[in-house]
Amino acid sequence: MSAVANDPVGFLQALIRAQRDGESAVQQVVADAARGLGCAVETVRYRPGDVPMVAEFASTHAIDLGERASVVATFKGKSTGEGKGRSLIFFAHPDGEPVANTETWQRDPFAGIVENGRIYGWGVADDLSGVAILIQGLAAVLASGQAPAGDVILASTPSKRHARGVSALLHGGLRADAAVYLHPAESGVGMREIKAFASGLLEFRITVEGRAPDTNEISHTAFAHRAVNPIDKLWLVFRALQALDARRAAAVHHPALEQAIGRSTNLLVSHMGAGREDVFARIAPEAILAGSLSFPPNETLADVQAAVEQAVREAAGTDDWLRDHPPRVAWLSGVTGAEVPVDDPLYRVVAGAIVAVTGQPPHVNPLHTSSDIRNPIVQAGIPTVGLGPLGGDLTQNGLHDEWVDAEDYRRAVKVAAAIIAGWCGTV
Repeated sequence: MSAVANDPVGFLQALIRAQRDGESAVQQVVADAARGLGCAVETVRYRPGDVPMVAEFASTHAIDLGERASVVATFKGKSTGEGKGRSLIFFAHPDGEPVANTETWQRDPFAGIVENGRIYGWGVADDLSGVAILIQGLAAVLASGQAPAGDVILASTPSKRHARGVSALLHGGLRADAAVYLHPAESGVGMREIKAFASGLLEFRITVEGRAPDTNEISHTAFAHRAVNPIDKLWLVFRALQALDARRAAAVHHPALEQAIGRSTNLLVSHMGAGREDVFARIAPEAILAGSLSFPPNETLADVQAAVEQAVREAAGTDDWLRDHPPRVAWLSGVTGAEVPVDDPLYRVVAGAIVAVTGQPPHVNPLHTSSDIRNPIVQAGIPTVGLGPLGGDLTQNGLHDEWVDAEDYRRAVKVAAAIIAGWCGTV
């Protein structure tokens, strides 16, 4: 245990080095370390497509259908004269972005280089440092000569591309009194914030049909007045969505979001397209609009979907062509929002741990849309918050030389240990 407990940075570097050989190699390092701490370790294999969905959905093409594996390590709480303490799940994800374009890196992405106060590595901020912290937090408690009074469950479980690892564990019966998602903050604030709020998110695509002119001519330009251009019709749908967005902004409110950015819901049209980029004289057979919609936890997926569908129907009702050829709405994915109030016992313990380690009171960042904190809350009623060290230049954002701040990482380990002590108790 001493090698793990006494060298948090060294352990994170070991995970970064293992990343070169893939996710299973990372999970093996985690399993070995957890056994060294006295945990009972289980590897849970599952297929993401087989995991039931509660208050969420995803189209089949968006889900990683191959078999995946989670490492679940349980340290059984020590009984005391007053009984066991509360149980806790720490979870994080070992899977990173597919390795590519490593030539853009200025440092070896698999060496765990420490330079100018930063630890660099492929996936280090998303989310190898979170995986390291769940091991290191328990190690720090045990290294102090104490042991948790309640059960501590460490779950290194896939998340990216709808891998749904923690959901699989929850549907398999995993339960605890609370959970903490360990993941570096993408906001640039690091350990000064707690993820205790996550908006829901819907992603959709709308397709509108057109009609080519009745001609055998290759060029449609001279006959365009006899065609139905789907771009014209798609514009009616776009304007209807804009109007819906404005109505929702005026009617839907959540105090946390209002205080943070002055608005509680947004509809973003991120793509509109039709035809080929190299063909300029033909009517496209269809036009496509795609986008997303964020909504606060006090709304349901079904209600928000119904509002979008109603707006599209109303737009179609204003046009003869669209009445007979209604736009097709495809729902690509959706997750429900979730939150933990600041007066919740879990939030108070986590905030107290951050103050004890950093000397600064944390705040809630309500802008982590569709954060994984929602999974235990929505699917199992387990209060859950998230936190993590300062990190940046994430590979998933198309950047390179991903990093976490070394000192903030060490602080996160101490905070994790303090959360175990404060929530589970120690003996």
